[in-house]
Amino acid sequence: MKLKSTLALAIAALGCSLALAQQQGVSKTEILVGTIQDLSGPLAGYGKQARNGMQWRIEELNEQQGSIHGRKIRLLTEDDGYDPKKAVLAAQKLVNQDKVFIVAGHLGTAQNMAAMPVQFEKNVVNFMPITAAREMYEPLNRLKYSFAATYYDQIRQALPVMVKEKNIKKVCTIYQDDDFGLEVLRGGEAGLKSIGMDYTEKTTYKRGATDFSSQVAKMKSSGCELVVLGTIIRETIGTIGEARKTGFNPVFLGSSAAYTDLIHKLGGKAMDGLYATMTVQHPYLDEAAPNIRAWANKYKTKFNEDPTVFSVYGYVIMDSFIRAAQKAGPNLTTDSFIKAMDSMTFEPDMFGSPQSSYTATKRLGNDKSRLSQIVDGKWKVMSDYGK
Repeated sequence: MKLKSTLALAIAALGCSLALAQQQGVSKTEILVGTIQDLSGPLAGYGKQARNGMQWRIEELNEQQGSIHGRKIRLLTEDDGYDPKKAVLAAQKLVNQDKVFIVAGHLGTAQNMAAMPVQFEKNVVNFMPITAAREMYEPLNRLKYSFAATYYDQIRQALPVMVKEKNIKKVCTIYQDDDFGLEVLRGGEAGLKSIGMDYTEKTTYKRGATDFSSQVAKMKSSGCELVVLGTIIRETIGTIGEARKTGFNPVFLGSSAAYTDLIHKLGGKAMDGLYATMTVQHPYLDEAAPNIRAWANKYKTKFNEDPTVFSVYGYVIMDSFIRAAQKAGPNLTTDSFIKAMDSMTFEPDMFGSPQSSYTATKRLGNDKSRLSQIVDGKWKVMSDYGK
């Protein structure tokens, strides 16, 4: 009987060892996490900040909290220069050469779309990419998890509320002539339809445009009282700046693509009054909330630069991974991680993230956002999440 018990234990131990040997990116002492960021292209600032936020949360785990069932995390970062072709090469290196367990926090819609097939071929999860595109969780795929409320849902939910609260009669939109701009446009159309309205005027611009005078003149002549901005940074500043210059002062509503400190840093006083949908809060060094202020100052000390909302994204994404990996148990595999994630609920954090949850058929954690407004040169949270 004793011999049989010993044999059973030996077989079980061998099975566990084989499972670890076969699971890419997981050893007895380490979990390899890959991320692809823009470190040399047009969004290099964002990519560096997201990577720093991820790395800081990993160092907190490794140096202060110990490990995940005896395993430290090691982050491997590849630069795609915000180029989908380079994103493919980066994914191939991480998945086939470095053999990471998971790819987390990849920045950019087109870049994720290009890289995901490489990952999925090797059963590697695409975890919480930094983009608000619906393709990050649709169509349903067991290897997709997204945390960002879509541009469509952000505007669909926020616009009717603002129209009612401010008694707006005429709504216009200016949007980038691409998939991003169309998501904002369609979200606004759906939101207005829910209250029996439609856009009074729609106007577009080509990516890379710098002159918005004709679009602003068109909206001004239509008597628009609220303008939905399907714009990012330079175009947001350019549109509002042109409007202020011509005495056109409607309510401006942007998406999370415009929720960045660069808007008020580069656009100056003219940007005061801009609303934008958002989730996690920008961490100012003098933030009123003491926990956010303390976090921001520690980040500044560590990385010698001010944190941004992208630093927070990276930190929150890695924190979510750590929690799910802990729940997955000592025998961490892709299957055990997915099983854990599909029963996860993440409660609101100090940055104001909404509660989010995942199931086998629900791979977007939440679809809610809230509003912030630039007041005296800083973003200020103006509303809670809609019910």
